[in-house]
Amino acid sequence: MTAAFRVGCGVDAHRFGGSGPLMLGTVEVPHDTGLVGHSDGDVAAHAVCDALLAAAGLADIGAHFPPGDPEWAGVSGQRLLRETVALIAGSGLRPVNAHVVVVCESPRVGPYREAMQLGMSAAVGAPVTVHATTTERMGFTGRGEGIACNAVALVEGAGE
Repeated sequence: MTAAFRVGCGVDAHRFGGSGPLMLGTVEVPHDTGLVGHSDGDVAAHAVCDALLAAAGLADIGAHFPPGDPEWAGVSGQRLLRETVALIAGSGLRPVNAHVVVVCESPRVGPYREAMQLGMSAAVGAPVTVHATTTERMGFTGRGEGIACNAVALVEGAGE
């Protein structure tokens, strides 16, 4: 038997205006407002979850952790990452690594990058790296209305 590798992509976006703190990559980041979401609104963690689920050939994050379901109300991105890893383990797969790009004008990600990488890596059980970019003030992220994230993940398992 040889190892089979699979790649998946994930995307998430949330608008500012949430009542809680701004959670980004499992880290509380100082900001005027949090992100609106049924959970803690952690777009970075959610994008990584979707990338892992896609790599495993499973349904998206909304199918596994439905918005509106009281069980997932206010749940942390860290918990969703751990739950996602358990779901893909049920398919005989494990994360190899993941990468997420945070798209926003504010807050600046740089000062929190290492903590985000450590927090998400611990939850996933594999390296998770973080990059950030702006949209040069274009679109909803450029106007400061919210944050978007893109992620990619590599998983492996027994193949034929």
